[in-house]
Amino acid sequence: MSVVKINVLTVPAEQRETLEKRFASRAHAVESSDGFEWFELLRPVEGTDDYLVYTRWRDEESFQAWMEGPMKAAHQGGGGAEGAERPKPAASGSTLWSFEVVQQAAPKEA
Repeated sequence: MSVVKINVLTVPAEQRETLEKRFASRAHAVESSDGFEWFELLRPVEGTDDYLVYTRWRDEESFQAWMEGPMKAAHQGGGGAEGAERPKPAASGSTLWSFEVVQQAAPKEA
């Protein structure tokens, strides 16, 4: 059964462009991970400063393997110059929501 992970990122208005550029620069970073099924970055339209980072995985184990491998390396500055200062986070807070997919639907082919 697939699992969905939604990272809720609180992003002040002045940091929105920075956050979106950072995600764009890492585009495709997750796509080759075993068990990865889907990604979306959702920008708030009204009533909140929270962005939603939606990922869907084959199972919890696939998500955990990505968190302990590629994700951990990226957030520890992997690939950066030795001793280089890491940029300040664009988000002022984050919360991870976890769900199991129990029903789904797709458009019918015409």
